[in-house]
Amino acid sequence: MRTRSVSQGRRDFLRRSAAVPSTLLLLALEHAYGRPGAVSATPACTEHEPTRQQTAGPFFLPHSPQRASLLEPGINGTKIVLTGRVYSTQCSAVPGALLDFWHANDAGEYDVEGFRLRGHQFSDREGCYRLETIVPGLYPGRTRHIHVTVRPPNGPILTTQLYFPGEQRNARDSLFDWRLLMTIDNDGERKAAQFDFVLALT
Repeated sequence: MRTRSVSQGRRDFLRRSAAVPSTLLLLALEHAYGRPGAVSATPACTEHEPTRQQTAGPFFLPHSPQRASLLEPGINGTKIVLTGRVYSTQCSAVPGALLDFWHANDAGEYDVEGFRLRGHQFSDREGCYRLETIVPGLYPGRTRHIHVTVRPPNGPILTTQLYFPGEQRNARDSLFDWRLLMTIDNDGERKAAQFDFVLALT
């Protein structure tokens, strides 16, 4: 049997990969304009590239309850589980970071008198978090999104919003940023989303 050398295998790989840059460029353009059906991967943790800041909006409420599931009786909508990790800009896990989530209900309405679909939690020793909730509804002027603040034990607060790939309103929302797209997996009984936060610690 003839055995191919490692160097020959590398040359074959490089030759087959010649078209990769143009493919990546097309994917980036699709993410920027929110092509329906497009799925974006969370940007890799890279030094000096913290997660983008965004406005908290008018519906933030302090003192949300500590909980990892926002599901409760009377909450309707498509269930989704959001997971990820909190990193520093040096790609070190950030344990004990406080993550505070809030978003609209299935009808596009926020609870401003209580804490439905609001809650905070802390990243574990490996910087991981897990949130069980529903897919938020739409309301005039905005695409689908989830609000979050991330507060490390020592460092500034990150306030941002997470977006859903493939939403037609992404291209028309002035706040939409493709770098804040979650990765969505629609297989299984409930949707699964993933996003890693990168914090600029001081």
